[in-house]
Amino acid sequence: MTLINVACSRIQAKLSCARVPIVNARTSHSGRSYRHLPNHPIPRPRTMSYINRGVPGIDQYLPLNEPDVGAAFPKETHPQNAQLPELFKPITIRGVKFNNRIFVSPMCQYSSDNGHATDWHLVHIGGYATRGAGGICMEATAVVPEGRISPQDAGLWTDSQIGPLKRIVAFAHAHGTKIGVQLAHAGRKASTIAPWVRTTTTKTATTAKYTADKEDGGWPDEVYGPSDIPFSEQYPKPKALTEEQMQGLLDAFAKATERCKEIGFDFIEIHGAHGYLLHEFVSPLSNVRTDQYGGSLENRLRFPLQVAERVRAVWDKPLFVRISAADWAEGPEQDPSTGEWKQWGIEQSKIYVGELKKLGVDLIDCSSGGNWVQQKFTLGPGYQVPYAEALKKAHPGLPIGAVGMITEPEQAESYLREGKADVVFLAREFIRRPHWPIIAAEKLGAAVKPANQYERAFLEVIIPARR
Repeated sequence: MTLINVACSRIQAKLSCARVPIVNARTSHSGRSYRHLPNHPIPRPRTMSYINRGVPGIDQYLPLNEPDVGAAFPKETHPQNAQLPELFKPITIRGVKFNNRIFVSPMCQYSSDNGHATDWHLVHIGGYATRGAGGICMEATAVVPEGRISPQDAGLWTDSQIGPLKRIVAFAHAHGTKIGVQLAHAGRKASTIAPWVRTTTTKTATTAKYTADKEDGGWPDEVYGPSDIPFSEQYPKPKALTEEQMQGLLDAFAKATERCKEIGFDFIEIHGAHGYLLHEFVSPLSNVRTDQYGGSLENRLRFPLQVAERVRAVWDKPLFVRISAADWAEGPEQDPSTGEWKQWGIEQSKIYVGELKKLGVDLIDCSSGGNWVQQKFTLGPGYQVPYAEALKKAHPGLPIGAVGMITEPEQAESYLREGKADVVFLAREFIRRPHWPIIAAEKLGAAVKPANQYERAFLEVIIPARR
């Protein structure tokens, strides 16, 4: 028996007990298998329309998906969804419903044209919007030009950057996918060159240079941080921000947020992780200021909290904050004899998150590291999840996102089922397997909607189970 015959037999067995018509399955209502699977959909009942309906209210034709891509089919038509896996239970945050709990992490693409999104971003993000992600967070997007990580990073400091992003958001919405953006400032890690320019993946061509100099399109003399401490000798030496400049950055975050409203994003994430500006402020390793923004924990938190407060004041949709919960430096977080905070860690993070919650932040995207060049950690599956779990225990009513080498559906499901997090954020695994949500549904026994155009590849996911 050929593999196609086996597939037909399995599908036929399922269809024989189905009580609803499955439009795109590859067997007939009589149970006869079609010999050529891709080209013979089941005939529709005469009461059903034969019109390939489009998404209403948009400026082009795109086929309408019902339900949304990535949403679970109703249990009334698909009995296997009577007990949905946690990953596929919708979550509503500040009135915005996400079809599932599998989110695309922000991933720098180093592919913007003076901060403007290009067709690369449309295809890159559009691919996830058509493959079942519950939410997509677009990459770190600088609120000022000198806040970019590299000269090719995304930006939202001028109105001309609205249009390209609006196109991407409209495409995601046409498939029922929620989409947001990560507003950012790179701080002392700004004006660097793109990673594949610095080092090829095969390590056959490597340079010790990290800084993007003026001839590289960079701005090494206009790099800023809380203090004048560089990330490493290979990075630009930053200037310490003045309080006046900090007020200007607060205005820039607010203006970028206003542009997000015009674009139509469903949520905003503030980037407070990975050694960029806001992480630099909270850590005593990178912030040695002696004014109201340095020294004590209260002072170190002041500017990041002001950023969250300004964004919240003009944004009435979900607001996320990504934090690094630890610096991964050697030694303890706090000196046990003096009580002095030696580096950033989970205990301070719990306090920080509590203050963010008071300001109306709706979700914490919990990562770690990136602020100490000599950081040491053990890499492995779910290696950052314990930090998310600790924050969830400290703040049980606040949604928490887990990240860090989450690759397998059963693994991700366990984190949600055990209460360690409310959503998972995936990055590299989405690059490797863009259809990860649909693959996860198949592995976990859920019936979830693929895009119409891709249904033929996921019959096991869309066919109702036996009653």
